[in-house]
Amino acid sequence: MSELRDKKLFLLDMDGTIYLGNEIFDGTIDFLNWVKGNGGRYMFLTNNSSKSVDKYIEKLDKMGIAAHKEDFTTSAQATGLYLQKHNKTNKIYVFGTRSLKEELSLYGLNITDELADDIDCLVMGFDTELTFQKLEDASILLGRGVDYIATNPDWVCPTEYGYVPDCGSVAQMLFNATKRKPKFIGKPEATMVELAVEKSGFTKEQSVLLGDRLYTDIASGHNAGIDTMLMLSGESTLNDLKEFDFSPTFIYKNVRELYNYLSKK
Repeated sequence: MSELRDKKLFLLDMDGTIYLGNEIFDGTIDFLNWVKGNGGRYMFLTNNSSKSVDKYIEKLDKMGIAAHKEDFTTSAQATGLYLQKHNKTNKIYVFGTRSLKEELSLYGLNITDELADDIDCLVMGFDTELTFQKLEDASILLGRGVDYIATNPDWVCPTEYGYVPDCGSVAQMLFNATKRKPKFIGKPEATMVELAVEKSGFTKEQSVLLGDRLYTDIASGHNAGIDTMLMLSGESTLNDLKEFDFSPTFIYKNVRELYNYLSKK
């Protein structure tokens, strides 16, 4: 573990860490400016596959946060790379948003959202356009024994008014119906963290991952072998720590408290 002020690469979860829904957290801009002013870089890691990178850039821009495509590593991108390696020639049914389909199409995959006899793989993401037809199609495909991939295991997605079911919750519902579990690609697997560190040019020792969920964000950093920081502004609480056999390297109440520490002379 190196001193926090010496870190150069800050890997940031977004919802629940630097903003909630469409509301940016107090201190976020100050913190991001500190990172850049200290010769560092921030990059965004998100398990939310419902939006494309372009949509995220647009959202962050409205909040006053400068971001570019190379600053993102998403569960949709990690899933695209996985499928490109393992399922490139297969026909893939995508259970997700239009943005997820557009993102996966960039990897040259044979994707569809219509049930057919020649489908070899089901890919599920956090679907804010969910319909019962998709659940029925997925149940039929899983009954056939097709490969089953999901972008992320998150139970819920935070909003300004509470939580809504995320990909993990829908996967659990499908398990109740079909007894099939997916292979999850995003956090807590190490893949997204390792991709981001590689893209950044910094080392793991120079990096720290910030997130609000122990079972995805902090677990992902732990699995990748980098320092982690639990932000208590989202889902996980201090009381949740006893449920895990690993702990975050740092803990902060929110991004304002973090900035106050970093900027203190």
